[in-house]
Amino acid sequence: VQLVESGGGSVQTGGSLRLSCATTGYTWRTFCMGWVRQAPGKQRERVASIDNGRTLYADSVKGRFTNTRDTTRNALYLQMDNLRPEDTAMYYCAALGGLGCTADGKWREIRDYAFWGQGTQVTVS
Repeated sequence: VQLVESGGGSVQTGGSLRLSCATTGYTWRTFCMGWVRQAPGKQRERVASIDNGRTLYADSVKGRFTNTRDTTRNALYLQMDNLRPEDTAMYYCAALGGLGCTADGKWREIRDYAFWGQGTQVTVS
């Protein structure tokens, strides 16, 4: 399984970026994929995830970020609008191995993600 992110960069506050994640070797039509970010000196944070049932968002990005996927291209996207300095982080595309995004009604933990991309840096100033 290979996940490759792209689309990061530097923008000013209020700007937009669109991250992409290309996947190979992973059949994820019904399984969970998402985005996790890590800012310097901070713990990793779930940003968004999507499976066949629904899309989940962290409270900090709701209404600003949109997570979508293109099953024909095996691609995942994160549209980020109205960016803030606190969104500055390395953003990782991640996939759960054969699992949905929730368990017992709760969003699965970061430790449950089995596959990771190399990350793409987003800087907001």
